[in-house]
Amino acid sequence: MFILRPWRETDVEDVARYANDARVAANLRDVFPHPYALADAESFIGMCTRSTDEGELYRAIVVDGRAAGGISVCAGSDVYRRSAELGYWLGAPFWGQGIMTAAVGQICREAFQRMDIVRIHAEPYARNGASRRVLEKAGFTLEGTLRRSVYKNGEILDSCIYALLKEELT
Repeated sequence: MFILRPWRETDVEDVARYANDARVAANLRDVFPHPYALADAESFIGMCTRSTDEGELYRAIVVDGRAAGGISVCAGSDVYRRSAELGYWLGAPFWGQGIMTAAVGQICREAFQRMDIVRIHAEPYARNGASRRVLEKAGFTLEGTLRRSVYKNGEILDSCIYALLKEELT
């Protein structure tokens, strides 16, 4: 169905193709641009492949040999050093196939094994029901809603905090 693997420079064209979609960018932070150009993919993959921080996992979601999306877990710092943030995206042609739910479970297991963390959290926009369902199916718990916490594409939106504790991982 899919594999998670480290990013490769050869993934640039696939990333540029699948990331250049307003529907994908609409539910991500502004650091994920739209339109998404080849230079954006080169910069992103370069950052992922150069990362030597043991508190960062960056993986390509590969479907049928193509880098169809990305997923990461990055540990916090200071008082948040035992927590990590999960981020992910997937090209629209692959939505609704259970890929992301499985990828979230897989990377969380890897992160809990490799990192000295006790908690992984994610912050989808409240309106993003598909992403919220991914997290819930992967065992995450809704901890709360941050009202009017995000400014995206000219709108002020609510976001949600979901978390998975190490002892809850199935």
